[in-house]
Amino acid sequence: MIAPTNSEMEHDPTAMQKETAVVEAVQESETPEDKPRRRSTSHLKLVPDTLELREQIKAAAEQYARQLDRSRPFNKSELEAHARKLLEQLGQPEKFLGFAMVLVGNFFWKQQFLAIPFERRLLLLPHCLKHADGCPADYDEFGLDCEKCGACSIADYKVRAEQLGYKVLVAEGSPIVLKIIVSGHVDGILGVACLNVLEKAIDKILLAGVPSYAIPLHSGDCKNTTLDESWVWDCLEKYEPLTEDRTSGYIPMMRVSNQMFEDQFDELLPATRSGTGSADSLLAETESIARDWLVQGGKRFRPFITLAAYDALSGNYATQPSTDGSLPEFSAAVRRTALAMEAFHKASLVHDDIQDDDPYRYGQETLHKRYGVGPAINVGDYLIGLGYRLISQGRKELGAEAAADIMDRLANAHLKLCEGQGAELRWTGEHSIKLTALDAMKLYALKTSPAFEAALYAGLRMAGPMDQYESMVPTFCRHLGVGFQILNDLQDWDEHAPNKLVAGRDAELAKPTLLLALALDAAKGTARQELEAVISGTLAPSVRSEKLGRIYRQLGVFERAETLVDKCRTRAEALADEVHPEALRRLLYFLIDTVLAAPAAPPPEPLVKLSTLLPLAQVHS
Repeated sequence: MIAPTNSEMEHDPTAMQKETAVVEAVQESETPEDKPRRRSTSHLKLVPDTLELREQIKAAAEQYARQLDRSRPFNKSELEAHARKLLEQLGQPEKFLGFAMVLVGNFFWKQQFLAIPFERRLLLLPHCLKHADGCPADYDEFGLDCEKCGACSIADYKVRAEQLGYKVLVAEGSPIVLKIIVSGHVDGILGVACLNVLEKAIDKILLAGVPSYAIPLHSGDCKNTTLDESWVWDCLEKYEPLTEDRTSGYIPMMRVSNQMFEDQFDELLPATRSGTGSADSLLAETESIARDWLVQGGKRFRPFITLAAYDALSGNYATQPSTDGSLPEFSAAVRRTALAMEAFHKASLVHDDIQDDDPYRYGQETLHKRYGVGPAINVGDYLIGLGYRLISQGRKELGAEAAADIMDRLANAHLKLCEGQGAELRWTGEHSIKLTALDAMKLYALKTSPAFEAALYAGLRMAGPMDQYESMVPTFCRHLGVGFQILNDLQDWDEHAPNKLVAGRDAELAKPTLLLALALDAAKGTARQELEAVISGTLAPSVRSEKLGRIYRQLGVFERAETLVDKCRTRAEALADEVHPEALRRLLYFLIDTVLAAPAAPPPEPLVKLSTLLPLAQVHS
């Protein structure tokens, strides 16, 4: 068993029982024979064959959307419910569900999209509209020089959009688009994509509250596909001032979180050595490396959680879009506390990379590979001290008791993280043969959940007393953290996943993942013998990874892991259902939908590099 921390036992003597109950609840009813599989949705993503039927559904979606409440964005489940109702009214089959969802979403956002100036819009085009026999267009400093080519339909849209002032990207995938939005250089998206890609965009783009209009491709086979070109022109050249209220959303707060690491970084975290011009560069080196590491890469999601939680209990002002494009304001103490969440997170990554000897992070070499193990450990320790100082600097504004409560919760999070990491190190290698799914999820509850808990707790505590949320926050974050880590395990097998340049890295190291535990649970007879031999044998890391991947697929491990993520999501939603006020409940739903979103399929390489598309947008990878 993994022992609870002393501080946790003092705060809550039944902490381990609660932790065990949470992970057992997620695991319940799982048997090796079930081999549950995520419900396939491919049959729900068909586009009507005829233009007449597509236009009919489009017109009905426009009419249907007029009755919708536009005060807030809807999540994917709500959008699906609307689309089902629309198809039922039209007497159309379920196979057009994905198509109908896109159209309902379009007309929910269309007027707000049309009110965005052209120079604040992004046109997103798919690689598969490119001429199948090879694109003869040359690259210039801005990407494809379509104006001198004209061999495919990309040219018509791209050239006209650029003349109007659009930013244009020929690529796939919503994560990169959301980064461009959060960077603050565009406010809306006109996108062309197949339904598979648009489904992933719904999870990220629409949920965050980005005004968007999408034109579905007629097929998803990525070769010589077609689209209804008039639907593009219907929005591309049109601008209409807004006559209705804007929809609330989290984009303004995401931009504030991003801004803290850019324009406001030196204000919130002034350099004490590296910014003084001191001739003694060795004394300044640690601070310089730590500050550079703190601003590099990542989604900056934990600082966002802190800001959003604080706002949810402080009037919910920051989710309301401004008419002049200005961002919501937070005091220096609140922003520094949010910044501290990233400092603690980045410190844990430095140490984790050392312990796992990971070669890459954020698409570049890890700190210990660049500077050595000793200096990297020191930078991680420095970031921990930096985080505590950022919080203590706000104690006069926040109140000494609130600041102490936040630091106590962070200390508790550190202890649990170290216990989880220590257990993982002990389980790695031949010891992992005895790993059970319950062991793995207990480990995840200790190692992954505390960061979410600390970020959420800090925001709520800055806003006032925590009495009514004391039990909800840790339990909610355990489900969120366990589900997130399982998704991370699944993503580890995708070499195209963000921050992953080596696929199957955890398998190479025989780390104690839930996937391995599920395989050990399901493997019988010769399959069990083979699995144990792969784990304990002196195999090359790449060979071990390949063999484990094959075994996982044979035993249905990936599907079972996805089912456990669904259970984490369901239980987190059940907790959120009971939370008040509504602003906090909406935030918890948003966290669930964002953190536990199903991983996207690997995107093709973009035809236009982001660095050449938007030299003005400093978007971190």
